[in-house]
Amino acid sequence: MQKSGRITVRGIVQGVGFRPFVYTRATALNISGTVKNLGSEVEIFARGENFDEFLAEVSRGPAISRIDSVEVFATDREIQDGFVILKSGTGSFSGMIPPDIAICDECIEDIFKKGGRYENYWATSCVNCGPRYSIIREIPYDRERTSMSEFLLCPACAGEYGNPHSRRHHAQTIACDTCGPELTLYDKTGRKVNCPDPVREAAAMLDAGRILAMRGIGGFHLACTEESAGELKKRLGRTEQPFAIMVRPDQIDQLARVTPDDRRLLEGPVHPILVLEKRDHTAHAGISNLHTIGCMLPYTGLHHLLFSFLKHPLLIMTSANMPGYPMITEIDHAMAKLHNSVDFFLSHNRPIVNRCDDSVMRDGLIIRLSRGIAPRRTAISLGDRCILAVGPELNANATIYKNGFAVTSPHVGNVRNPATLEYLEETIRNLQRVLGAKFDVVAHDLHPQFLSTRFAREIASDHGLELIPVQHHRAHIAAATTEPCIGIAIDGVGYGDDGTVWGSEIFSGQVPDLRRVAHLEPVAMPGGDLATRFPERMLYGVLPDERVIALLAGRGWGDVELGVLGKQVVRGFNVTQTTSTGRLLDAVSALLGICRERTYDGEPAMKLESAAAGGMAETWDLTITRDGDHEMLSGRALMETAFDHMDDVGAGDRQAIRDIAASFQYNLARGIAHMAAGAAERDGMKTIALSGGVAYNHAIRETIRREVIARGFPCISNTSYPLGDGCVSFGQCAYAGKVLQDRP
Repeated sequence: MQKSGRITVRGIVQGVGFRPFVYTRATALNISGTVKNLGSEVEIFARGENFDEFLAEVSRGPAISRIDSVEVFATDREIQDGFVILKSGTGSFSGMIPPDIAICDECIEDIFKKGGRYENYWATSCVNCGPRYSIIREIPYDRERTSMSEFLLCPACAGEYGNPHSRRHHAQTIACDTCGPELTLYDKTGRKVNCPDPVREAAAMLDAGRILAMRGIGGFHLACTEESAGELKKRLGRTEQPFAIMVRPDQIDQLARVTPDDRRLLEGPVHPILVLEKRDHTAHAGISNLHTIGCMLPYTGLHHLLFSFLKHPLLIMTSANMPGYPMITEIDHAMAKLHNSVDFFLSHNRPIVNRCDDSVMRDGLIIRLSRGIAPRRTAISLGDRCILAVGPELNANATIYKNGFAVTSPHVGNVRNPATLEYLEETIRNLQRVLGAKFDVVAHDLHPQFLSTRFAREIASDHGLELIPVQHHRAHIAAATTEPCIGIAIDGVGYGDDGTVWGSEIFSGQVPDLRRVAHLEPVAMPGGDLATRFPERMLYGVLPDERVIALLAGRGWGDVELGVLGKQVVRGFNVTQTTSTGRLLDAVSALLGICRERTYDGEPAMKLESAAAGGMAETWDLTITRDGDHEMLSGRALMETAFDHMDDVGAGDRQAIRDIAASFQYNLARGIAHMAAGAAERDGMKTIALSGGVAYNHAIRETIRREVIARGFPCISNTSYPLGDGCVSFGQCAYAGKVLQDRP
């Protein structure tokens, strides 16, 4: 039986209360020794009769830690009696700081404990909760290397910090209203509002219909009551886009259907925005005109205090940045950008080092990888070279691979915007510093004109790095699995091998050797990106016939517009060919009159899904042909069938429209599943992988799953990453690593 040794623990062991945990276990088991942060590792010297039991406890770690390895070495160092937490030192960069963590129940109790030290203090936290990633500058994780370094501990906080029996023992975020960050309320001109309690005053303003910008953990939110939602949409110019809401925990069941799994997510350490089905699909239309609504519970002390004063049961709580742009983090920037949109600002003076938006989930799947989930660290064997993957153009993030782990940043945004590209670069620099990464390879999207591709080329040129381009949809499959499979990637758009716009791709093989075996029939996108904004253009691209011309004329299209549209398609001028699933869904949304102009990303397809949720699907004939080595499902044939059914629809017959919408989705999914299962049977593949943003559509995803399972194939997806483009940088990283490993 071993009685002493040096223990090295690697993994996510910074910012999780690991040293206090070790101290507590050591003293309980009469173990003498020391514990010390070394870079991103923890080093323990221990001696005692219960060494083996102590080692077992250390190997489990505290609840929010992630242990990669525990190594034990013999030591001849003299270990003094007692146990001590030593000052951190430098060392290996093998781990990662955890994401920001929602406030724990014990800290909530502290906030509302009458006469307690933390009564009504908005930034209350402990070793088990609070900001982590958003405040860290570098590791080891100690207060002096976070934005909390600006707030010197008062004697009472210092006492708790040094007390081994306190929940705040070595809690780097410990603070109280004597020594911690402060809240200030400002009017829209930037003048301070003098009031004894900014939170109580903010709640009264919200109840009175005011719109506030509130600085949170990772950036600013815009907040208002449901009655003010229309005014906020008007001010922002987002009249159709749904808002996320924050709800009192005892109210959420009244407005949405919440499963036990949903509740575990809502109440867990992440506290994401969860997209839930409304109990009444038509309710709360001013917040969301879909059949779903994005809900989250209060996840900071500030939120809980606000709701304790608020008379309303819910608040709009939406990101203050424009869609696709970086989170606004600084009060001066917020005032400059938002003074026409809000009435007041509620801000704090704790610097936000790393901005971080709210995570979004649906059906247990990640839509936006951010607060509480990211940085996401995944064990994957990709060799010895350090890889940077810069991601796609839309819904981008970045991934860094080093020494057996890929670390993916929180959501960055749309890198077609220079400001967002700058944020991507900033995010990469911050992650690189924390990980101690020195890049050897840069993976990027195949599209030559993406700003992220240009950035990849620049960094490769400046530092002599190898570039590996990765086709967008192959990155989607690589994110799902690197094992042999049939891979289904269904999304909006991605640059294809042939220079056309892909978006409904079925591959066969194993990363990096993924052979395209099936897809949707290519159709025209008249005007390119213009067809994305105006889905009726896409409708004509799918069905360029007189029936569509007559339909558009009846909707107010003039002869000149129709003439130009027709000539575009005939001559191929400013027309892109696409196999996109998303664009096909846009087209049927236009056909059914559900969405004629896209005002936010994914709007036509999302509104189509919402309409289909109330419909009954019937089985239609599928038209599948071959083009050389590829099978093709005809979206045009499905559209013609939908148009035929439209001829039987009476004016105002909403149920018939719902039935057609449901049928189109169902049969499109049937066709995709049929081609995938057929490819699996021909190529002897045992697994089918599904990825892509269209797979968030519950009906389409579940139809594909049922159909391929019925044919004898398991259908897998990566639940640790988004199905949409938020998985692409991880997929690029995995793909590039396999390219390197396959080289002789």
